[in-house]
Amino acid sequence: MIGMTTSRVLALTLAATATALALTATPSSAASAEPPALDWHPCNLAGQECADLSVPLSYDDPDGPQATLAVSRLASDRPEARRGTLLVIPGGPGGSGIQRLTRQGAALRAELGGSYDLVSFDPRGVGGSSRTSCELPAEDRQLVTLRSWPAADGSIAANVERARRTAKSCAEHGGALLRSLSTRNEARDIDRLREALGEEKLSAYGVSYGTYVGAVYAQTYPQRTDRWVLDSNDDPDPGRVARGWLANMALGAEDRFADFAVWAADPARGELRIAEHPDGVRKLFLSMAAELDRAPRESTTPGVPLTGNRLRQSMQTVLYSDASFPQLARLMRQVTDPAATPVLTPDVAAPLADEDAAVTMAVICNDVRWPRSVPAYERAVAENRTAYPLTAGMPANITPCSFWKAPAESPVRITADGPSNVLMIQNRRDPATPYAGALNLRTALGDRARMVTVEAGGHGAYLTSGNTCGDGLVTRFLTTGERPARDVVCD
Repeated sequence: MIGMTTSRVLALTLAATATALALTATPSSAASAEPPALDWHPCNLAGQECADLSVPLSYDDPDGPQATLAVSRLASDRPEARRGTLLVIPGGPGGSGIQRLTRQGAALRAELGGSYDLVSFDPRGVGGSSRTSCELPAEDRQLVTLRSWPAADGSIAANVERARRTAKSCAEHGGALLRSLSTRNEARDIDRLREALGEEKLSAYGVSYGTYVGAVYAQTYPQRTDRWVLDSNDDPDPGRVARGWLANMALGAEDRFADFAVWAADPARGELRIAEHPDGVRKLFLSMAAELDRAPRESTTPGVPLTGNRLRQSMQTVLYSDASFPQLARLMRQVTDPAATPVLTPDVAAPLADEDAAVTMAVICNDVRWPRSVPAYERAVAENRTAYPLTAGMPANITPCSFWKAPAESPVRITADGPSNVLMIQNRRDPATPYAGALNLRTALGDRARMVTVEAGGHGAYLTSGNTCGDGLVTRFLTTGERPARDVVCD
C-alpha cells in the first residue's frame, strides 16, 4: 500500500522478470547451516547474472518447505577496486530488486567506480521468486480499491465490505507462503543471501520500503553491516508500521502538491498551464475531483471511467517525480475540455496482477496488528478529509489488514544500539515517505546515523533528484567510508 515502491507506488510497474517459481514441498539442502554457493548464469538483463536461492518458508523449521528467491548480480567491472558487495534493497512492499538493478545498475556501477559487486533480489512473493495469490476479482485489484478511497460522500461502508472479503479470500487462497511474507522474514532472507555470497558483512542501498527493511536488518544483525545507505525513509514506529506510512501520505501529498502547482502555473508550460497562480491550480484540482465524484467521465479505457478518486490517485502517483507532472496536467486539461475523452494514467487504468496485489497487502498486514473498530475508522476518515482535502480521507481509511489474521511476531523496534555506519538521504518534500517520518527514523537511530536532507521534491534522492551535493555525499561514503560529521542540508 505504501510505497507501496514503487517501487513504492504499490508495485505499480511490477512485471515478472522470470517465470514464477513454485514452492518446494520437500526439504532442501539450502536449509542447512551452510547454504550452497549461488549458481550464477547469464540472464540477459543489462549485463547481470542470475541465480536462485532457497530459503525456509519458516525459519522455525529450517529443514521444512522452502521458497525460492530470484537473485541477480552486476559484478564489478574493476576487480582491483572491488571492496565488497552492495545489496540493493527494493521498495514496495512488492518491488522487484532485479528490476531496480536493471534500471539503476549501470549508473550505480559508474558512480561507485567498481567498488562493489551490485546484488539484488526479488523478495518472496515478488517477480521471479516464489509467488502466491489471493484470487481476487479484477475490481478489487484496482489501485483505487486496494487503497481505500472513501465514497464521494465520505462514507466507508463499501471499503469495509471490500476489506473484509479481501482478507477472507487471502486467508483461503494465499497459503503458507502468504503467511510468511513479512519484513522480519525479508531481513532473515537477506542474511541467508549474505551467507550464500560468502560475505562476512554487506553494504546496502535501500530505497523507500527498503529503508525499513534495511533498518530492521541492521537492528537484527548489526555486526553484519558495513556501509548502510537508506534513501527515502519510512517511519519505524513499531506500533503502527505501515499504518503509519499510509497516514503520513496525507501530509506528504500536501507538502509535494505545491511543487506541481508552481510548475502548472508557469507560463512556460504552454497548453499544459493549468492556472495563472499556484493557488488556482489547487482550487481547480479540488473542484475537478468533486465534480468527477458527482459525474464521472468516460475515459479511453473501456469500462473504466475517470472518477474523482481516480483523479486523486493519479495525482498521488504523479507527485513521485517531476518528470510525471505533464501526465496530471494533461489529464486535467482533458477534463476541462467537454469534447475530450480523458486518457487515464497507467496506475489507474488497469488492475494489478493478483500476485502483485497479494504481496503488497500481505507484508503490511502480517507485520503488525491493525485496529478493527469500524466506527473509529469512520471518525478518522471524516477528520482526515477535512485536514487533508487532496487525499480525501484515504490515508486514514480501513484496509484488509483490519480483518487479517494477527501477526505471529512483534515488529522490530529500531534503536541507537549498533555500529555508527548509517547514512540517510531524504528529499524535503517526498509524497510517499514524508520528511516527518524520516525524522522519526533519524531520531530512533541516534548516533548510528547521519542524515542528508535534499531541498527537493519527489520520491527517491540518490542519483534521482539531480542534487550534486546529496549524490556526492552518498558516493563518498560508499566509496571511501567518509561520512558527514553531522547532519547536512543540501540546497
